[in-house]
Amino acid sequence: MTMNAAREADEPSADGGPDLTTDAALFKSFADPSRLVITRHLLLGEHRVADLVEHLGLAQSTVPAHIACLRDCGLLSARVRGRATHYSLAEPELTRLLLGAAESLLAATGEAVALCPTVGGAQIVPDQEPAAR
Repeated sequence: MTMNAAREADEPSADGGPDLTTDAALFKSFADPSRLVITRHLLLGEHRVADLVEHLGLAQSTVPAHIACLRDCGLLSARVRGRATHYSLAEPELTRLLLGAAESLLAATGEAVALCPTVGGAQIVPDQEPAAR
């Protein structure tokens, strides 16, 4: 099922608005830093798993799982040539636009996302003193 078909299959939510499950799934597919770096690298052109491991310094044991996730989400295409599988972005221009828009939004919001206690790297420090032992 393509991303468009999945979107059309989404039913309205209980409040009558669009069901955002598919939208959330798309962003979740990019949420892992390794999948994002793989996606960005595939903007350069198709690569084999071995190429991605070599170029990006990722663990060989994890790259196939990230590739499978991106492919299952419809974001990658595969082309078999002999014994090798070459992966590329299914929609390179749309992916480039999405990542470019994300960079623009991040530039406009500054470090707010990185500092967000819910999704960023910041730790919430409690205001209270630790309990006595």
